[in-house]
Amino acid sequence: MKIAKEFVNEVADGERFEFGSNWAKFLRRLDDGRITESINAICNAFRGFEFRGKSVLDIGSGSGVSSLAFRRLDAVVTSFDFDPNSVACTQELKRREGAAEEQWRVLRGSVLDSEFVSSLGQFDVVYSWGVLHHTGEMWRAIEIAQHAVRPGGRFCIAIYNDQGIWSRYWLGVKKAYNRCPRFLRWLIVLPASIQLWGPRMVYDLLTGHPFRHWRTYAKNRGMSPWHDIIDWVGGLPFEVASPDVIFRYFSERNFKLLHLKTCGGRLGCNEFTFEKAGS
Repeated sequence: MKIAKEFVNEVADGERFEFGSNWAKFLRRLDDGRITESINAICNAFRGFEFRGKSVLDIGSGSGVSSLAFRRLDAVVTSFDFDPNSVACTQELKRREGAAEEQWRVLRGSVLDSEFVSSLGQFDVVYSWGVLHHTGEMWRAIEIAQHAVRPGGRFCIAIYNDQGIWSRYWLGVKKAYNRCPRFLRWLIVLPASIQLWGPRMVYDLLTGHPFRHWRTYAKNRGMSPWHDIIDWVGGLPFEVASPDVIFRYFSERNFKLLHLKTCGGRLGCNEFTFEKAGS
């Protein structure tokens, strides 16, 4: 199978991070609280949109938590991912939920495969949070994904913020991590963790609330801080874009911006929800 061989080769060459292996560990800690936070994050991104009976395409389902959240909002969900372990994670959550195939289908595929994506049809909602910048061809992935939105539908994506020189720095860190022997990767993760979390830890300590940010991190889409650190440090491929570039791209394709949540020019993702013209 071409897609399987491509994935294995990219991982072996240090060009791709195994997101699914990281998320498989995260699922061991998944609880109802994290699922609820994921549901809340989705509702905030779509601002009053009624999901009941609507079709949702989750591109790059990862841990499967967002797909599960959509299902609990009574949407009809189609999930797919390029990473086999991510597909397995999503299938596991579907199994736990007891969802029927007509309620939630889980597939393996690549968003860069235009024939595969078009074969799925068009959807009321297309969701791809923090995924398309990991394809190796971000703009092609965005172009293919936007065609899956039916007229009048919603498209929610989150793309890494372009920080200029700092984005290039983190690209170097990610390349070093993926090309490093596994038993030595802690030498990269440890200083990166201190850089990412050190200031917040010091602030919490000085304000009399040790580890407050760490404990409340689940409110960020129900994620785990430790697994997000690994995801960030290892996340290859890696591309970025500024909010104005994303906005201009979609406005030229008759999408209206409904919601924007930026990371304030810092490290992280800018989140966009667009509505496609038509009815």
